[in-house]
Amino acid sequence: MAASAASAAAAPAATRAVKDGALLAVTEKPTAPIEGQKPGTSGLRKKTSVFEGTPNYLENFIQSTFNALGEECKGATLVVGGDGRYYNTTAVQVIVRMAAANGFARVWVGKNGLLSTPAVSAIIRNREGGAAVGGIILTASHNPGGPDGDVGVKYNTGNGGPAPEAVTDAIYECSKAVTALRICSALPDVDLAAEGRTEYFASADAAAPGFVVEVISSTADYEAAVLPCFDVPALRKLVAREDFSFVYDAMHGVAGAYASSIFVDALGADPSCLLNATPLPDFGGGHPDPNLAYASVLVKKLGLTPRGERDEAAAATAPAFGAAADGDADRNMILGRGFFVTPSDSVAVIAANWEAIKQFRDAGGLKGVARSMPTSRALDAVAASLGVPRFVVPTGWKWFGSLMDSKAVYGKEDYTPFLCGEESFGTGSSHVREKDGIWAVLAWMSILAARNAETPIGSLVSVEDVVREMWAKCGRCFYQRHDYEEVDSKGAHALMDTLRAEVAAFKGPREVAGVSFTGCDEFEYTDSVTGDKAAQQGMRLFFADGAGRVVFRLSGTGSVGATIRMYVEMNEKDPSRFNADAADVLAPLVAAAIELSHMKEHTGRDEATVIT
Repeated sequence: MAASAASAAAAPAATRAVKDGALLAVTEKPTAPIEGQKPGTSGLRKKTSVFEGTPNYLENFIQSTFNALGEECKGATLVVGGDGRYYNTTAVQVIVRMAAANGFARVWVGKNGLLSTPAVSAIIRNREGGAAVGGIILTASHNPGGPDGDVGVKYNTGNGGPAPEAVTDAIYECSKAVTALRICSALPDVDLAAEGRTEYFASADAAAPGFVVEVISSTADYEAAVLPCFDVPALRKLVAREDFSFVYDAMHGVAGAYASSIFVDALGADPSCLLNATPLPDFGGGHPDPNLAYASVLVKKLGLTPRGERDEAAAATAPAFGAAADGDADRNMILGRGFFVTPSDSVAVIAANWEAIKQFRDAGGLKGVARSMPTSRALDAVAASLGVPRFVVPTGWKWFGSLMDSKAVYGKEDYTPFLCGEESFGTGSSHVREKDGIWAVLAWMSILAARNAETPIGSLVSVEDVVREMWAKCGRCFYQRHDYEEVDSKGAHALMDTLRAEVAAFKGPREVAGVSFTGCDEFEYTDSVTGDKAAQQGMRLFFADGAGRVVFRLSGTGSVGATIRMYVEMNEKDPSRFNADAADVLAPLVAAAIELSHMKEHTGRDEATVIT
């Protein structure tokens, strides 16, 4: 299957030559800067009404991106695609016309405008030997879509990863000074429904095309990158077991474009295992965030309550394994029969079971791991047990990509045995430079396949068994994330200032809401490769001699107001406590953190919008 995917990726597309120089005529359209076009953690995200209702909103940001790239645009190849949400196909046509006018020689566009975020990374890195200078991804990730939802756009650089701070800062500076838009207004719409190559010549006697648009397979390049990471025959054997069944919920996002060919065609699963596998502009009216609250149909099918508790009656007939994706297929949620795996535990379990994953075996072992700062310290414990380096970075996948591209990490250029994870349901490795939800699902299935290679039918080693084995060796990290969404921005920043005052005034341990408050700081980071600095990345509060930890940070992925994220963690080494309810274990820390931050005073909120 991997070979056929690679062949498909390399197959030449049908070519159409258009020798009409008027189509490449460049128009310079006057514009003025639009306030607030600063890219966040994952690009620019705003309400659809802002993109549709503000003249030149998309055009200004794209022109600012091209202005920031400067000479890199000249004669280069650009990848364009997205998660299929409302407005994306309109945006594709605008970007193609502007790319032609700004000196790009070629644009690769995903069929129907669809490309997952990890697929864009794979295309940038691998197609024609890494010919693309970068890519524009049209996604607001896990945010809702449709006319009343969100639109997003971000730029990925030549390594396939999200643009680093230096690039996003340059884009923002350009957005504050842009005065003209360059566009080939006469260029016709791209036929996104059919793969093919259209060559536009500046004149009838031109020897080479002045601009090329190629509609490519949305899936082939990605499959060629991801399937060789795994032992496909072993996965097929697992899927064929009478006592194994699974459900994959694409949540009407772009993952649906990949799920059938990977899970059904490559692994032999029955098509009935796929839920919500048709990409829809409004994600079927749902919220494409793979968590307990929004993936409610899958959660119920796996025998769980919305709080992640086991529903004994439902679990008795539930599938053995379940997973969900977000809108652009870079996030994942892992479930077992009646058992929720926290994202922090998920990456730790993959690390602990690295030998089950062909990608790591072929590279001689797992040589390093990294987590975002708010992610629980479960991965730290596993890394210590394995004796491998562990890195802690700010939130945002670009920081992981920098580590993977660094010779300073291992002193060599083979970074394949690297594993990264975020508490926000993101997991991935160095086959691409983005988190990869389908890769994570295949990694988990590989662990189950390895653990059940010799087990008799009826004695399946379960998801829960695998997680509990990790707890037994390294302890359990009880963990929750409390999201306070669409909070007034002024109040959110006032809350963070209150915590900064705590850091400045801290003089030693004291009791807060019945819990020993033992320390606090604000996380900062300097990238060892690029030298980029990240300040004010989250306030860390430590309790019970460091066993307990609460992190506060403002999210950069919302489109309205501010989102306060509060991450609560308690490390437990006593096996007799492993079965305790996470909410009960963490309740004292939650109460102390709310008191220290003056949450109600600053936000007016009595409780979080979502707890995962």
